[in-house]
Amino acid sequence: MLTGNGAEEGEEGADSTSEGAGARPGGRRAGRERRVRPTSSWFAVGFGIGLGLTLAFVALQTVLHIRGLLTLLLLALFVAISLEPVVGWLARRRIGRGWAVVVVIAGLLVVLAGFLALVIPPVSKEVSALADAVPKWVQQLHDRHSLLGRLENRYHLVAKLREQLGAGGGSAVLGGLLGAGHIVLSAVTGTGLVIVLTVYFMAGMEHLKRFAYRFVPLSRRAKVIGVTEEILWRVGRYMLGNAVTSAIAGLATFLWCVALDVPYAAALGVFVALMDMVPVVGSTIGGLVVSLVALSVSFPVALATAGFYVGFRLAEDYLIMPKAMSYAVNVHPIVTVVAVVIGGALLGVVGALIAIPVAAGIGIVLDEAVFPRIDAL
Repeated sequence: MLTGNGAEEGEEGADSTSEGAGARPGGRRAGRERRVRPTSSWFAVGFGIGLGLTLAFVALQTVLHIRGLLTLLLLALFVAISLEPVVGWLARRRIGRGWAVVVVIAGLLVVLAGFLALVIPPVSKEVSALADAVPKWVQQLHDRHSLLGRLENRYHLVAKLREQLGAGGGSAVLGGLLGAGHIVLSAVTGTGLVIVLTVYFMAGMEHLKRFAYRFVPLSRRAKVIGVTEEILWRVGRYMLGNAVTSAIAGLATFLWCVALDVPYAAALGVFVALMDMVPVVGSTIGGLVVSLVALSVSFPVALATAGFYVGFRLAEDYLIMPKAMSYAVNVHPIVTVVAVVIGGALLGVVGALIAIPVAAGIGIVLDEAVFPRIDAL
């Protein structure tokens, strides 16, 4: 027999059971409501795309604006990498890396000073001769029996020159002089900046490499270090071999000019040695300049000089260069020509200079990392 309390307990149990039964569907609905993902609006997507394009445009404009500085930075890094075998060899002789860098930089400064000592006196002599010849030319302009006097009498060169200067030609001449001065100042400043950056890169090369390697995952770091060291080693060896062939070209030019009494033999030898470091086109430009200077002696001497450089270029390409580069880089001639053309089009002389080492580095990466992975598939 049920009492009132039992009835109340039964009702409470039924109520709790009904609440429990109704709580489960409600719990599922609450869970589904918590898992609802907010949808992105078209405005947010468009804003993100526009911001990304704007940042990319600003970055591109910044790179284009400072491309000259980036080129000098790349050149300094390339020179430091090229001198790394010499610095490393000296550092292993227990003199320390800092002193090794000092010795190498001192040697480079001695070479630069020697080049200036060879070039400045002939240039100064020619400028002095030009300054001394100007009064004589002015005197000949007023002498009707001289060639300049007859030209002046027929074409009135002085009057036309004064007219051009009065009509704004003076500002053009002044602008040309200022432009030439700006080019000289930029060249001197750029050379100084490259020297300073090269010193810093050479002194901190080991720290710079360790910092760069930290961006590589530890599981692949050893392989990346091995490939990078191989590339740096080959670049250094290539530049040393290139320096040897350039020195041979400069010495051959000096001996040829001395034998045929071509003026400025030492300066032309150093010039050809520097130009010969630029692949494919450097030796050709150097030979053309020397042939033009040889015209001051005679036309047969200039013709013989041109023939000498054609023969020397063939000997350099098929005898000297293969011997010097056999232990450094192994790049196919077609790849060499294409790399030099592309590098020259992108970065001028600097691009042509670093084109072959970059092509060799890309070849090492393909042989060590890309092709083995493709063959394993």
